Amino acid sequence: MIFRKILIIFLALTLGASPGFAQQKLSRKERKALRAESQGSRYFIEGEKQLVLDSMEKAYFYFQKALEFIPEEPAIHYKLAEVLVKANQAEKALPYANKAADLDDQNKYYSLMLAEIYTNLNQPLKAAEILDQLTADGESNQQYNLDLASIYLNAKAYEKALVVLDRAEEYYGVMEPITVQKQRIYLNANNLEKAIEEGKNLIEARPGNPDYVMNLVEILFNNNRLEEAMEVVQNEMSKYPNQPELQMAAYTLLKEKGEIDESNRYLFQAFASPDLDPDVKSKAYIGTLNEIKTQERDLVLDSLETLMLNTSPENAQIFTAIGQRKMLENKQPEAIEFYKKALLLAPKNDKMLEQVILGSFGENANLEELEKFTVLGVDEFPQRPEFWFYDGVVKSALKKDQDAVNSLNKALELNSANNSQLEQVAYSSLGNSYYNLGEKEKAFEYFDKALKLNPNDEQVLNNYSYFLSLEKQDLEKAKSMSDKVVRRFPDNGTFLDTHAWVLFQLKDYQGAKKYMDLALEHEAEPSAVMMEHYGDILYHLGKKSEAITYWKKAEGSPEASEYLEQKIKEGKYHE
Repeated sequence: MIFRKILIIFLALTLGASPGFAQQKLSRKERKALRAESQGSRYFIEGEKQLVLDSMEKAYFYFQKALEFIPEEPAIHYKLAEVLVKANQAEKALPYANKAADLDDQNKYYSLMLAEIYTNLNQPLKAAEILDQLTADGESNQQYNLDLASIYLNAKAYEKALVVLDRAEEYYGVMEPITVQKQRIYLNANNLEKAIEEGKNLIEARPGNPDYVMNLVEILFNNNRLEEAMEVVQNEMSKYPNQPELQMAAYTLLKEKGEIDESNRYLFQAFASPDLDPDVKSKAYIGTLNEIKTQERDLVLDSLETLMLNTSPENAQIFTAIGQRKMLENKQPEAIEFYKKALLLAPKNDKMLEQVILGSFGENANLEELEKFTVLGVDEFPQRPEFWFYDGVVKSALKKDQDAVNSLNKALELNSANNSQLEQVAYSSLGNSYYNLGEKEKAFEYFDKALKLNPNDEQVLNNYSYFLSLEKQDLEKAKSMSDKVVRRFPDNGTFLDTHAWVLFQLKDYQGAKKYMDLALEHEAEPSAVMMEHYGDILYHLGKKSEAITYWKKAEGSPEASEYLEQKIKEGKYHE
């Protein structure tokens, strides 16, 4: 605030009379005082400038300098208090604020500053005393009554708070914030009738607002006055028949009275309205879901589900609620689909995201679809290693190997060895992706890291041994690993195929045929890789015509090797 006297003096000195005139009219003492005020005004204006620039230290310095020249100017004390309050130094600000208010007790801003400081110093009643003086002086400061009431309420000075709230109501009229505070005071004092009276006054003063009706109904309901609550609701519904909030209130009251059929009638009416908040619908739906399972309950849920999807077709809360029901009914695929719809509308739900991702993995997983949600997890929760991990695993499975490497390494960085299971599977996936990227030694290094954490991981053992066999590297190690897997999983065609191919590279063709026979026996639809491998084994056993037959079964598949056509054409093995 720029005070008027300082500004007038400053302008007078800079734009006013000549020195000769001033010397004739003013004494030496008066000229000295005028110069002091002029100097003080300059410092004050510079302080104001620094305050606007949010440079508190400089502002404080200039206001202190101004005070040296004009120590009895209240505006300077006020500004010093303001700077200290902004610097969270309320205790140091207090003397300045007191001095400003003493020097000019008619300036409400000085009083308000003092009240704010007392509040910051946890002296609410002193703040209240100041505000009480302001609001008691006619209509000009009545807007501070709500602040004053809040102070009295926090200090549990309920009688004083009521007086102030009544004063505020005279100024503003009947308003929800005032009514609610008065009701709390009356209820705290066990004066239920006055609280009810306040609720009725608010409904009468602000007709047509269902929130005010619900406020009164809640008070009546909580005090076991169901009949009165129902009477209030029915009276309002007769005036406003299409308010779904009132229908929900009728549903709750009638259900409490045991009138189930009638209560459900109101429930269905409310749910049929697109105006009913979806949050209210979803909570009521979940409330019904949590009741004891009966045929009647399920029929009600079916009807509510249809009504919700018709009136709120694109709402995350509705999709989530229906998903919860499907999950409780062990219909996980359906539940996951509803959760996906919810997440696309409201993605900031880490637990649901994780549930969707984990629930979507499997043999026939739609990896492209799943990747949408792993990316969502990374975008919404970039500091969670789990989502980077899920994203990396999915990208690895999709052969997006460089992206997989990036996500998996980020997961390991954020994980910081906290979750060993995440770490082990991340190493395994990194091994696969690095191999596909041609970084084979790095791939084998990560497979070794994975096996160090879990020596019995069948996927790592299988993939590691297969890649070693393709490279014709450490074949005895590959044999040992694949042998370990087929002993544990003797019916798994993929594992049997790997072991057969390791034996093939070791030139144990009879052993390779034995395990490939088992692989084909346990695979309903053998892959082209298996067919080609079997042809290669048969060729080395001298069964050339049979070998060509199996090579031809693999013909045309993208999984086949680059040498397959040459094998078929020339009737001999190539690698």
